[in-house]
Amino acid sequence: MFTYLQQLWRSEDLRKRILFTIGLLILYRVMAHIPVPGTDPVALKSFLATRGNIGALGVCAALTGGSLPNFSVVMLGLSPYINASIIVQLCTVIFPKLEALSKEGAQGQKEINRYTRYLSLPLAFMQSYGFLLLLGRSSAAAGLLDLSFPGVLLPMLYVTTGSRILMWLGEVLTEKGVGNGTSMIIFVGIVAGIPGHIGAILAGGDTQIQAFYLFIVVSLAMLVAVVLFTDAHRLVPITYANQGAGRGVQGSIPIRLNQAGMIPIIFAVSLITFPGILAQFLQTAPRFKGVVNFIATYLNAQSPSVVYLALYFLLVIAFTYFYVSVSFKPEEIADSIQKRGGFIPGVRPGAQTAVLLKKTSSRLNLWGGIFLAIIAIIPLLFTRYTTLTSAELLISGSGLIIVVGVVMELIRQINAQMLAHDYEKLV
Repeated sequence: MFTYLQQLWRSEDLRKRILFTIGLLILYRVMAHIPVPGTDPVALKSFLATRGNIGALGVCAALTGGSLPNFSVVMLGLSPYINASIIVQLCTVIFPKLEALSKEGAQGQKEINRYTRYLSLPLAFMQSYGFLLLLGRSSAAAGLLDLSFPGVLLPMLYVTTGSRILMWLGEVLTEKGVGNGTSMIIFVGIVAGIPGHIGAILAGGDTQIQAFYLFIVVSLAMLVAVVLFTDAHRLVPITYANQGAGRGVQGSIPIRLNQAGMIPIIFAVSLITFPGILAQFLQTAPRFKGVVNFIATYLNAQSPSVVYLALYFLLVIAFTYFYVSVSFKPEEIADSIQKRGGFIPGVRPGAQTAVLLKKTSSRLNLWGGIFLAIIAIIPLLFTRYTTLTSAELLISGSGLIIVVGVVMELIRQINAQMLAHDYEKLV
């Protein structure tokens, strides 16, 4: 380990990138403690702590590396940028011009990224109003937030600007740092909350500590499973025709078990928390009391029922199929293989190859989706059957997948750059 760190430090370019990354991440954590001007952050933090971070908002903030508990200027995290990226990616399937642009290589991807940045601005502005409105309605009795117009516009501008600065930090980290900047910011936002969770659990008494120990054991088992799951893939053999004498060149196409990454969980969380958000808007209307009570009983993220768990489980699987059907295009892969003179042994090039790739992907999606759903609901089972609350869990299943994915990708990039550094020394 010490030798490995020495090698990292001796590589001047890699050392600069690592230090630059650490510096910007520290800047992000400093921003996470800057409260929105004109509010009482201490009172709001105390209120959020007693309400478990207001269910839906707390879940969204945890997934996107935001700083909702501090009511900071970056409390939206990178959620507007992530949502814009998902929307633009889905639009490439709907609109032919965007689809053609996505096939133009680096230049086309650069143009798509520009559209994503443009779209993230109005999304950030709308989300800032939604966050402030929900917080204001929940804390209206305490008078902690002023939602009167135009007084609410200034906090919205602060929060929107904070989200835009985070997006810029992510892009700079990707370009000049180590790893994917967006993923690194989300990773740091998740890990930074762990010490606070430990402190809350240790202060909760013996019953809390026993449940905490059990959760640690389960989390370690989940960690091993997620590491194996992240790297799992199916190799589809490909033979490329040899122009000269002899047998063809053998190759393969890896199809990952988890092709959709974290997107299905983000979609599922967004959809299943929507009734809770709707109930907060309707709780002051007597005519909707029955609807609000039903949502509070069966679709409450803070106290998940069997209906909530089953619905969440099925939504993750459904969105796995949906997203992969949009992002994985077997016809294009089959066409590319045929143009390069390749074929799958025993399968005709073209349409039959596309059918085989689609079937293989569908089978992997089933197991991948089930695994994602299990990892997502295990922490919720603890909140239902133990004394731990969602605010006291060290890390959610989705957060664990993010952390493992970021760490593994970071190690790959560092090793690749170290290899390039060693090669330059030999040359």
